[in-house]
Amino acid sequence: MQALKKLLRLLRFSMLNSISRATRFVAGKSTRALLVDSRQGLFLVDPEDSGVGRQLRYTGSYGQEEIDRILAYTNESTSVLFVGSHIGTLAIPVSKRVRKVCTIEASPATFQLLKWNLLLNDCANVTAIQLAASDKEEELQFLLSRANSGGSKRMPRVKDPAYFYDRPAMVKVQAARLDDALSEEVFDVIVMDIEGSEYFALKGMSRILAGASHLIVEFLPHHLKNVAGISVDTLLEPIAAHFDTLYIPSKLLTAERSQFTSVLARMFERDEEDDGVVFSRSRVPQSARFSVPI
Repeated sequence: MQALKKLLRLLRFSMLNSISRATRFVAGKSTRALLVDSRQGLFLVDPEDSGVGRQLRYTGSYGQEEIDRILAYTNESTSVLFVGSHIGTLAIPVSKRVRKVCTIEASPATFQLLKWNLLLNDCANVTAIQLAASDKEEELQFLLSRANSGGSKRMPRVKDPAYFYDRPAMVKVQAARLDDALSEEVFDVIVMDIEGSEYFALKGMSRILAGASHLIVEFLPHHLKNVAGISVDTLLEPIAAHFDTLYIPSKLLTAERSQFTSVLARMFERDEEDDGVVFSRSRVPQSARFSVPI
């Protein structure tokens, strides 16, 4: 089964790479970005991006379910931190409904698109910082995915073909602890999607985690194993002390702290993913609950 899943993953990536190259050819080599008028706002997207960019171009929308999930934990006085904001497709619509937003993005090319998109959408309450979130100040070797710019990541510990199928450029980016980079800031909600760097980022933001009510973080076993090289127990080390409840949208499950490891380890073993599991300081609010707690 694992071999079949790996083959299907590689076939999907190969298709994305072909679409990416074809779009770049049609757009022309000098085209820096394409403008999309989506339901979430105006977005400049990389012509080669067959992930977020392609979905915006063809459907006029991206991530509405994730946006709704984030907004369920916010109100007009909420401050939100996006760690791995990409081009702003989640952060920008959320910023219209909260007090302030801070975005962290490591990729230089993506960060430039993010800044343009913030201007296009008049996001006066958003601060954008170009930085890789980590557990120490360092310079990271970073892969810039061409076919799926949202998949750009720190150099994986395991050189899986799934990370190199589109011949990503390799650059060095500055990394730091967010507790240091955002030393004066407090956030109510943290949204994290950084392609396998979650553990390192979480280790470097203990103070920020201590002040947050909710942490929404992507859970991808493939990245935990091959990018970070860690187990579920290790991932939970910087998290568990700060939060009481875990909600898993893809499974409609709610777990208490004592169940964090068993629930996520089961998903890890089965290679089951989730766009954003939610750790909460108290029980999940009724507005955000989709199931009876397990």
